[in-house]
Amino acid sequence: MKANQCKIVDCTIRDGGLVNNWDFSVEFVQKLYAGLNNAGVDYMEIGYKNSPKLLKGADQAGPWRFLDDDFLRKVIPEKGNTKLSALVDIGRVDENDILPRSESLLDLIRVACYVKDVDKALQLVQLFHDRGYETTLNIMALSNVMDNELLEAFEMIKESVVDVVYIVDSYGSLDYKDMEYLVNKFKTHLPNKRLGVHTHNNMQLAFSNTLVAAENGVELLDASVYGMGRAAGNCPTELLVTHLKNTKYRLRPVLDVLEQLLVPLREKEEWGYLIPYMITGTLDEHPRSAMALRASEDKDRVVDFYDKLTTPEINFDNRKK
Repeated sequence: MKANQCKIVDCTIRDGGLVNNWDFSVEFVQKLYAGLNNAGVDYMEIGYKNSPKLLKGADQAGPWRFLDDDFLRKVIPEKGNTKLSALVDIGRVDENDILPRSESLLDLIRVACYVKDVDKALQLVQLFHDRGYETTLNIMALSNVMDNELLEAFEMIKESVVDVVYIVDSYGSLDYKDMEYLVNKFKTHLPNKRLGVHTHNNMQLAFSNTLVAAENGVELLDASVYGMGRAAGNCPTELLVTHLKNTKYRLRPVLDVLEQLLVPLREKEEWGYLIPYMITGTLDEHPRSAMALRASEDKDRVVDFYDKLTTPEINFDNRKK
């Protein structure tokens, strides 16, 4: 695929919200949108479209965790060329909270699920499709999915209305060979679908894995400014903007929001490549244990952490205490 066929989906607010509980000011989001729009970025994922009544702790999270269409119109009174996207999780969205696209600022709704819930996810996709939205299906934690499960999922996906199917490296454990293998597998079994990629930076491979996916025909590329995202973060938007050749993207507006918004935020919040995240990445595990370590007094005791994750008896002993 030529780089000029790729589209960048900036996830700073949605995935970055996992870092700070979506505690972004309206001004922050407005400035980010203006900067991404000036840079020519194709989509901005402005949060989750989950329903607060279906989630615990909803009252503590910022408004980007549960996007309300009226609120969104106040935040972005004048939409530019950059389209708006939101993510939903299975079992966390009430279909009555989803307006038709003609009445919403959102263009794209993405449905995230684990492979066992692909059937439920595709029911949601159908609903959003019928209401006029562009749709994607994001199958999470692909590195932990058995081949037979994936092949069964492909059979359902192939017959569905979903526009784009995502290859998601949830644990940041994939390398370029894994990415090539998965992209080719998805292309072989889903010849009628466009593909997307979402990477994490546990092994400092988010950017290169995204480029490998793009080289192999993946169209939608997820990224976030300064890599802001859960734990090790994502592929940095600024790297894609500057690296993809023959595109309309402009780097300076991204650097502008990075300097104004993300650099000060990075002094208060932590994300990006850190050794505990590298350890969970190399062990192909969810980063929750590494996140807990970084929030503790032992945050830099990486040898102990590694031993706990790799020695079953230590884990067992801890549970007994």
